[in-house]
Amino acid sequence: MFKHVFLTGPPGVGKTTLVQKACEALASSGAGVEGFYTEEVREGGRRVGFDVVTVTGQRGQLSRIRDVSAAPHGRREYTVGQYVVDLPAFENVALPLFRNAGSADGGGRKVFVIDEIGKMELFSQPFIRAVRQTLGSSSCSVLGTIPVPKGKPLGLVEEVRSRTDVKVFTVSKENRNSLLPEIVLTLESCLKQTA
Repeated sequence: MFKHVFLTGPPGVGKTTLVQKACEALASSGAGVEGFYTEEVREGGRRVGFDVVTVTGQRGQLSRIRDVSAAPHGRREYTVGQYVVDLPAFENVALPLFRNAGSADGGGRKVFVIDEIGKMELFSQPFIRAVRQTLGSSSCSVLGTIPVPKGKPLGLVEEVRSRTDVKVFTVSKENRNSLLPEIVLTLESCLKQTA
């Protein structure tokens, strides 16, 4: 039986949109939904970075395009392509959410959203520990996203992909509009096991 649901697929295919729609459907059926999404930040039609946004709307910077005029000020700089990851800002928003994820709050039915487990987020060792702990918790189901395998494997991503309690849906432009009912149904059956 599956306990967690993860979506994978190429960048820009609609994984985050599907996660948000699934959360809306689950919340309207009475399930508790917590966690975070990763959202593109655009200026003048151009992507300049990513923010982490909690289900309740709190926002923090995840990354921005490198500003060549700004020096790293002596601290280590984490980069993915042209983006500089703001690890403290990400951890300040994301990590507190995990503290409540694994604890049963009496409500029983809870979905914890992790969008996404990717290269930027994996610079954070506390994030990696929190994800592992949440996946091992008996009080919530995780709805998350992971990138498609490309280049060097990402340890935690492959760990998630190979878990026997994880159902992975591959999202494509062809199936993204028809996957939602199956995702919601799978999560509802996961929640019955955690209730």
